[in-house]
Amino acid sequence: MTQTQPGTSQAVEIVCADGVRLGGDFWPAQGNPKGSVIVNPATGVLARYYHRYARYLTEHGYDVLTYDYRGIGASRPASLRGCGYRWRDWGMLDFNAAVKWMKARSPDAKLQVVGHSIGGFLPGFAAEAATLHRILAVGAQYAYWPDYAPDKRLGMFFRWHILMPALTAICGYFPGRRLGWLEDLPAGVANEWSFRKARMEMNYPANERSEVLAHFAAVEADILSITTDVDEYATVPAVSRGLRYYTSSNRTLVRLGSDDLPDGPRGHFALFHANHTQDFWARTLQWLDDGTNPWPERVVSQAPAHGRGGF
Repeated sequence: MTQTQPGTSQAVEIVCADGVRLGGDFWPAQGNPKGSVIVNPATGVLARYYHRYARYLTEHGYDVLTYDYRGIGASRPASLRGCGYRWRDWGMLDFNAAVKWMKARSPDAKLQVVGHSIGGFLPGFAAEAATLHRILAVGAQYAYWPDYAPDKRLGMFFRWHILMPALTAICGYFPGRRLGWLEDLPAGVANEWSFRKARMEMNYPANERSEVLAHFAAVEADILSITTDVDEYATVPAVSRGLRYYTSSNRTLVRLGSDDLPDGPRGHFALFHANHTQDFWARTLQWLDDGTNPWPERVVSQAPAHGRGGF
């Protein structure tokens, strides 16, 4: 790998087990690295949205990998129609390959994940997730519609569970970019979102469910899951529904308010804005550096490994 200038990245290619090639960027630590971090995007969000945060982490001693899931941005095929990509593939294949790539590069480094929205839930699909050290999950949830914020639920149900599958059926993929909502999504991803069942494993064939659950249970990384009081997607019930699957992890759920985030908005997509450099970004370093929850007064619920606790 060639040298890069401080604060810059090098374009990389990650090859998945099924041969799909993902586009990403490697951001080397400025100075001696103290660990490695993979940033998992939200659904339909380009990896470049997280580049400022990745650069910030390099300034504080971390090697960072950002990448686009299959079907998105630098990992988009010539046509989304008929590509067959699923939400589950983003964890089982894409994230799994990202972990292998980072561990091959720095096998002795403690590898952590910062996952936004679905990016904080899907590590459990990956067999390699059992090697993770810590997970910082930001607005991470399972995306089951009854968990949406009550005052927004009706409109969100219409958008994501009626209009999205209808447009996907017509176009052969979800044309999110033309609507100004998200990036375009493969049909399999869009439909998995639209037709989610209350239990995650029930979305998959019966003969695959035990393997899916076993992968989640194999993750032993401590998890700090962050939401805010105005996140209409990652409500406490939504986040809790996802955390229940990580039965071998120590899990902490924190909900932040305006006093914790004085420097900018705090909606579902807000915490990776650069105006949170001095509050949210700075405090995430406490978790990445030594596993300290920087918001102990904001804990909503906790559960130890092999215990359900408040979830």
